[in-house]
Formats: sequence, structure tokens, C-alpha cells
Amino acid sequence: MLEESPARAAQAILIAARKGVLDAQALLGQILLDGRGIEQDQPLAVRWFEIAAQHGHLMARNMLGRCHEHGWGCTADASIAAGHYRVAAEAGLDWAMYNYANLLATGRGVIEDQVQALNLYRRAAELGHAKSMNLLGRYLEEGRGCLAAPQAARDWYRRSAVGGDFRGQFSYAAVLADEGKIDEALGWLHKALDGGNLNFLRVASKALLNAVNPQIRKLAEDYTLRCAELNP
Repeated sequence: MLEESPARAAQAILIAARKGVLDAQALLGQILLDGRGIEQDQPLAVRWFEIAAQHGHLMARNMLGRCHEHGWGCTADASIAAGHYRVAAEAGLDWAMYNYANLLATGRGVIEDQVQALNLYRRAAELGHAKSMNLLGRYLEEGRGCLAAPQAARDWYRRSAVGGDFRGQFSYAAVLADEGKIDEALGWLHKALDGGNLNFLRVASKALLNAVNPQIRKLAEDYTLRCAELNP
């Protein structure tokens, strides 16, 4: 509906939000944040997220964290973001676990705590969160906050890749390449290329240039071209 008639959908969402429908309030916050079907108004988006969050909407609480982390419609403050993420994470929202873990892993807004970050990534991964699966794999591969467990890392990378996370696809491809399974690795690298954002593609293209296999090195050209498409 939103794709077919964004303005009409936005109007319906606005009406429902004003009637107190929590999902509509959270969705209204999102479309105001993005400017989809409605004039972009990030401070007003924050207000609607606050309204929904006050009534227990966990994704709205998570989005409040995102707004405060990145300064969308408000002053950037990682400590405030952490507080919102923590509330939603403790209530069981996988995205909030992931976002809170990211702050703990980097010490932004909170004291750095790799063990707690690992535990949150694990909880979110076990709920099916593909991005957390990849980071759980990274912790297990590197032995960060735990004993290194390469086979367990490989399994989480695979699950992340199958789950559609482009970073997980890249991580799994790296494992497959190390195992000499070049055709499989190339397949996952192409999937990561299709889904990756600009920052990922920039880093990944440089990493691919250092690959041992010439087919994988050549793929760096495709990643570089994709970067140019996303940042003309």
C-alpha cells in the first residue's frame, strides 16, 4: 500500500496514529523520519516514537535510541540512546539487543563491555537476528569475550548469510575461501555485493584486493564499480 500510494497510505497512518493505534504511531514516526509519503519532519518523528514508546511499543523505543544515537531530529547523545536500547533489549526486542551490543562493543555512551556485548549478540542471534549472527560469529572466531570457537563461528556465519545479511555473506565467503571452496565463496560474495551498502562495499573491495585467489581478487573491481554507482 505504501509503495502504491505513499501519500494516501501516510494519511491513513496519521489518522490511525491520532486514534491511539500504537503500531501506526511507530510507523508514522518512521515515515516522518524518512519523508515517505509525507513531508520529512525528524523532530516530529521523535515525538511520535516517544508517544508510542511511552505506551510500551518496543520498536518505537528502539527507534528513539536510533534517533538519539545518530542525532535524527534531536541532539546526538549515545548515553540516552543506550538507555532506550537497554529498555527494549531487556523486554526482548532483538534489534534493541543488537543496537545496545554495538554501543557496549565500542564503549559509546556506556562503559565498554565485550562480554555483555557478546551475550546480547548471542541472545539476538538465537532469536533469528541475522546481523547479530554475523557478529556473534566474529566474537567466536576472534575469541573476543570468550574462548575462540572457529567451528561455531563458521556455523553462525552460515546462518547469517542464509538469513540475508550481506556482512554475514561476506564473512561466510571468507571461511569458504579459506577451505578452498572458491565457487561457493564467489556465490556468497556476489550476494553480498548485491545487498551491501556503500561503507561496507568500500571496506570489502579493499579486503578482496588482498585475496589469494585471482577470481576473488577480480571481484574487487565489481565492488568498486558498485561503490561508484552508490556514490556518483
